[in-house]
Amino acid sequence: MATKEAKSRAQAKYDKAHTKGIYLKLNKETDKDIIEFLDGVENVQGYIKNLIRNDENFKYKELSKLYKK
Repeated sequence: MATKEAKSRAQAKYDKAHTKGIYLKLNKETDKDIIEFLDGVENVQGYIKNLIRNDENFKYKELSKLYKK
């Protein structure tokens, strides 16, 4: 059985190769409505992914390229 450290290293290796973290900074005053809404969402990551995938601009590859860095 792998040690805790070995599992952690394996997870870090996988994450580096297969994932990308995206940070969203919200202002507690001006974005209070968004923060309160997201606090009530069970799966924030899934909710945001669903919004993007259902966005008409995302559905068209040529338009979505405009937003890609």
